[in-house]
Amino acid sequence: MRKIAARIAGLLAAALPAAALAHGDAPHGDGLPWTFDPWVVTPLLATLLLYGIGLAALWRHAGTGRGIGFSHAAAYLCGWLVLAGALTSPLHWLGEHLFTAHMIEHELAMAVAAPLLVLGRPMAAALWAFPLSTRQRLTRITRSRPARAVWGALTLPPVATVLHGLAIWVWHVPQFFDATVTQIGLHRLQHLSFVLTALLFWWALLRRSHPLGAAGHLFVTMIHTGLLGALLTFAPRVLYARQTFDAMRWGLTPLEDQQLAGAVMWAPGGLIYAGAALGFIALHLARQGRQPTEFSALRIP
Repeated sequence: MRKIAARIAGLLAAALPAAALAHGDAPHGDGLPWTFDPWVVTPLLATLLLYGIGLAALWRHAGTGRGIGFSHAAAYLCGWLVLAGALTSPLHWLGEHLFTAHMIEHELAMAVAAPLLVLGRPMAAALWAFPLSTRQRLTRITRSRPARAVWGALTLPPVATVLHGLAIWVWHVPQFFDATVTQIGLHRLQHLSFVLTALLFWWALLRRSHPLGAAGHLFVTMIHTGLLGALLTFAPRVLYARQTFDAMRWGLTPLEDQQLAGAVMWAPGGLIYAGAALGFIALHLARQGRQPTEFSALRIP
């Protein structure tokens, strides 16, 4: 584990300055290459603006820190910064040229940013960003029977877990993954599906699941993503020819780049899911001490 972490850290430390000097499609100049794709930056800024306006309006109405607490707001901001950093920082550019960096980008978005965003109570904040009449109309729509049925089905923990797992496995089919490197539309769709299904997954666990159930779904996710990571790590040949094509520029063979990418999914990614599962189990044990017979979903306040 330590050897893998040291190799990844060393690789990124060497890759970041190299990116500024790279040739071909890399930006020129002294600064590191950032990505400002309007199809990515616009939704990021819009969601942050909605959250900020809604939070300010809510706190003016209910009192500062009420309804959505400081911890929720801090969680949302941290999650937004992680997601924005993963999708726009030099890490994103590296991910188009180095499989290991691409995998780190995905893990940050799905396993770090997504749960923090959910903890921030984004829907409640977003509603308060609109005028009262619009807010009431949106509330009626979201509480309508069809909307509740669809949302209820999508956020059932088993359904959300399967949808998120399918997104991960389908996009890691070598032909699909390689295509995202050369086709920007597919690349955007890949990231969108990863983020949206991750948000559904964490929403289902944090808002609708019993702590032990949430731990079980995290265990299942840890197992299947670990299996996929192991398949990449121990594959005897290169499966992602296009994604690993530039690996030699960073002192790696294509197979080594693929193996490191698999190790990122397998080890650090697995540790995040395992840590979250242990947190849910600890919460269950704490609740048992207070309410030994009462069942309740987690429902982070």
